[in-house]
Amino acid sequence: MRIGIPVYGDVDALDVVGPWEFFGWANLDVELVAEEPGVVKCRNGLTMQVTKGFKDAGSYDVLWTPGGDPTALVRLMGDPKRVYLDFLVKQSADARIVASVCEGALLLAAAGLLDGYAATTHRAFIPCLTERFPKVRVVPGHPRFHLDRNRLTGGGVSSGLDEALELIRLLQGEAAAQNVQQMTQYYPKPPVTSQIPPATTCPLPPVTIPPSVWRSN
Repeated sequence: MRIGIPVYGDVDALDVVGPWEFFGWANLDVELVAEEPGVVKCRNGLTMQVTKGFKDAGSYDVLWTPGGDPTALVRLMGDPKRVYLDFLVKQSADARIVASVCEGALLLAAAGLLDGYAATTHRAFIPCLTERFPKVRVVPGHPRFHLDRNRLTGGGVSSGLDEALELIRLLQGEAAAQNVQQMTQYYPKPPVTSQIPPATTCPLPPVTIPPSVWRSN
């Protein structure tokens, strides 16, 4: 069982390393992949050494698409060559599960991979889905994750931890997910409480190419 995580400059670190940690405890084969091998700098400065490029990537049983800085999302979504988006399309064709966490849902949506599916994303980017991708049905209530057939989407950043446990449960069963929970002592009890604030406008900067180029037909 192979999980592929396509990363890029200014990716959200927790979208990658948190799930990576959980998948490792489940003995799943996880691979970071980028457009070109080398060092990838995450948002806020953490770096990752990626040894596999898109051209050399094999097929994955699970495609895990992380979110990132809005300017990075616009760069990938607005790329006339569609390098990242077409990689998602290619890898999703034979994947057992196509997943995203946080704003990664926007990348799946831009690739046309959430058309006709219900999905969630970071609370601040819900308007982006509703305004720019009308074929995607947004799940109400800000769930930590949502499964629609073989599309598994997660909410903002830390939601990827819950979502990773759900993916392990789907692939290996309840006991395996419970074991990872126990080994990582994942029993969150935050010291503060607050309400998720509503969002009314999409925070993404304008994309400089026509929306029709974003999506695969």
